[in-house]
Amino acid sequence: MRAVVQRVCLAEVEIEGEHKRSIGRGLLVFLGVAEADAESDAVYLAEKVANLRIFDDPDGRMNLSVRDVDASALVVPNFTLYGDCRKGRRPSYTQAAGAELGNRLYERFVRELQSVIPVQTGEFQATMKVTLRNDGPVTLLLDSRKQF
Repeated sequence: MRAVVQRVCLAEVEIEGEHKRSIGRGLLVFLGVAEADAESDAVYLAEKVANLRIFDDPDGRMNLSVRDVDASALVVPNFTLYGDCRKGRRPSYTQAAGAELGNRLYERFVRELQSVIPVQTGEFQATMKVTLRNDGPVTLLLDSRKQF
């Protein structure tokens, strides 16, 4: 499971041109699920995201988590995080999970994260437009496979 995590001042997702969900200060998380992923990947990555110390403390040092600053997260499913661009010019998505597994593990990640912070979500397999104001910028790439 992969996540691109961005510290934001605000973020919004528009789903199918109609529904909008937004957060103020917090984290925008683009989440990709691989065919080889399991429930344990979702649990591990949600814990990691919730506890990343990437918000400034009173001394201006990145020493606080999203939990510590009472902020929230916007989680957007993004299978293209498993796009393999090594050959040719068209990315291959063969490592990305199929719809059933991808949605199940995306939902598990969201539930785990919601147990500790407020979460807004995109919609699995929907066309979405994401707007954000990056804070820092702080952008990190996390991969649950790197834990093993």
